[in-house]
Amino acid sequence: MRLLLVEDDNHVAAALSAVLARHGFDVTHARSGEEALQALVPEGDGFGVVLLDLGLPDQDGYEVCGKIRKRTGTPVIMVTARSDVRSRIHGLNLGADDYVVKPYDTGELLARIHAVSRRTAHEDAPGGGETTAVHLGPVLIELPTRRVSVGGTAVQLTRKEFDLLALLAQRPGVVFRREQIISEVWRTSWEGTGRTLEVHVASLRAKLRMPALIETVRGVGYRLVAPTA
Repeated sequence: MRLLLVEDDNHVAAALSAVLARHGFDVTHARSGEEALQALVPEGDGFGVVLLDLGLPDQDGYEVCGKIRKRTGTPVIMVTARSDVRSRIHGLNLGADDYVVKPYDTGELLARIHAVSRRTAHEDAPGGGETTAVHLGPVLIELPTRRVSVGGTAVQLTRKEFDLLALLAQRPGVVFRREQIISEVWRTSWEGTGRTLEVHVASLRAKLRMPALIETVRGVGYRLVAPTA
């Protein structure tokens, strides 16, 4: 996923960009409001999320958020040290999708990025906002009926196997952290569930007969790699 990071502090931007890159994001760094607005021409320029720091040198971050929202529907997450409720409400009223207060936990920031991008993908999907099927090369995932087929041949999956595949298929190419997968598929915490996740991934690869479809990102999690043909 392409991500626009709007941050005037080069040291902060470099450190955060490195973390985001390790989690599968293609980061573009803008150092001012004007740079950010130029990067978003025309109509978002393919960015999945904008991380917008409010302390910018040339324009007020709230003003920049308003301008972004007028030209694109790209999700905006405000990042700021202003923690009062009034500031949060003001940012959300201007069109921000989420609001993260410094200092923040990197894991929480990543989870919020994935959450707003998934929500936007769901809202933009055809058919009244509901995705009914996902095509990934020869793989067809029918969400309402929970059916999966490869090359027209049905594949029998367990409930959790389907839930895991459907989660990864929401954002092909995006890395899902192990903790996030466990939370969303098993509705529990990471402790003691890691081995279960590994077993389900191995089972999916075997049943689909496409071991390269689900890629392990060492030390982070998994991502779905859409077949090229």
